[in-house]
Amino acid sequence: MSDSKKAILVVSFGTSYEDTRRKTLDRIEDRMRKRYPDFQVHRAWTSGIIRRKIETRDGIRIQDVKGALVQMAADGITDLVVQPTHVINGIENDQMLEDVNKCRHLFSHVAVGRPLLTTQEDNRRIVQVVAQELRPAKDEALVLMGHGTEHYANAIYAALDYQFKDMGFPNIFMGTVEAYPALDSLIRNVRGQHPTRIILAPFMIVAGEHAENDLAGDGAGSWKSCFEKAGFEVSCILKGLGEYAGVQEMFLEHVRDALEEKNAIYE
Repeated sequence: MSDSKKAILVVSFGTSYEDTRRKTLDRIEDRMRKRYPDFQVHRAWTSGIIRRKIETRDGIRIQDVKGALVQMAADGITDLVVQPTHVINGIENDQMLEDVNKCRHLFSHVAVGRPLLTTQEDNRRIVQVVAQELRPAKDEALVLMGHGTEHYANAIYAALDYQFKDMGFPNIFMGTVEAYPALDSLIRNVRGQHPTRIILAPFMIVAGEHAENDLAGDGAGSWKSCFEKAGFEVSCILKGLGEYAGVQEMFLEHVRDALEEKNAIYE
């Protein structure tokens, strides 16, 4: 009989929006429990601001990556899979890998799954999932809001914009709220399609503050307001990527690949 004790640590940025958390992060973790019943499933969030807000507001303490790893080791976990719900291999994921490396010696075996978009197959899958979930009509333009980062991994957003079009979806546009492609580029490029309506949706795991305010808010700087000012009819779909069954399945497959040491990330 094996003495090993196995667990999956699901690492997310986090959210203070309870409704979207239940539909996204909670759902991803629940599906992991069902898919991998021999594994405990634990949670860590990388955003200190959100963790502190949740603890102050709700009295719930969510650990950071290092704290979760130390606690799991103390609880006897020997075989560990760390699976991020990050969209890209950016700053948050780099910090997660650094924390995992510092604690690797606490476990007999550690495998790290990849973020949502790492391989070319991941990129192809997300194009198909988004197009199938949101299904813009030919005379509409679907505009997706990614987060954006100063990290070089930000290049994935422009690559995805190209790939949507290369895979037959000329009316799907990819942008970011904090980097490139930026809103001014999106408005210029969308205008060239002459759509009858704009559909805005977050390209983030949760539909939290960025979706509520930067995307769909009534303020003058929101994407909704700016597209309306540019003369477009606009509707918003506040649905995080983590709600899509296809995205949840991608994370489950990334855990599988990590267990099989196939396309897993090691640092």
